[in-house]
Amino acid sequence: MATIRKDIWIDASPEQVWDAVSDVGAVHDRLVPGYTENTLINGHERTLLLPNGGMTREYIVSIDDQERRMAYAVVEGRMPLLHHHASLQVFPHGDSGTNLVWITDFLPEHLAPEIQARIYRGAEVMKATIEFEAKGGRR
Repeated sequence: MATIRKDIWIDASPEQVWDAVSDVGAVHDRLVPGYTENTLINGHERTLLLPNGGMTREYIVSIDDQERRMAYAVVEGRMPLLHHHASLQVFPHGDSGTNLVWITDFLPEHLAPEIQARIYRGAEVMKATIEFEAKGGRR
């Protein structure tokens, strides 16, 4: 099984970052606008509607307010995944910053270059989006 870990250093408070991460029905607005056009929630199932007409269906596995950790698993999408599990966890960094740690485990391993590219680009968009919102910006 392959694992990718991405540390995202964000200039916003841990409370602000956790508020965005834990808002699992607003991925398209608060985390990765442009990557997703809409987010649909049905119980523990989340469907991300993509700009190209595609979709990704996920299970929200855990939202832990005490640990500031959200875990999810992709169960349907364009990639031929045999297994996918990921988590986002918020840690304080310095006086007012945050380290958002994104860990993704998946199979098959040969998808690592594509998944890593998506994670790194998604991390850039998350950072910019959360920092914009934390400074009072609205989309």
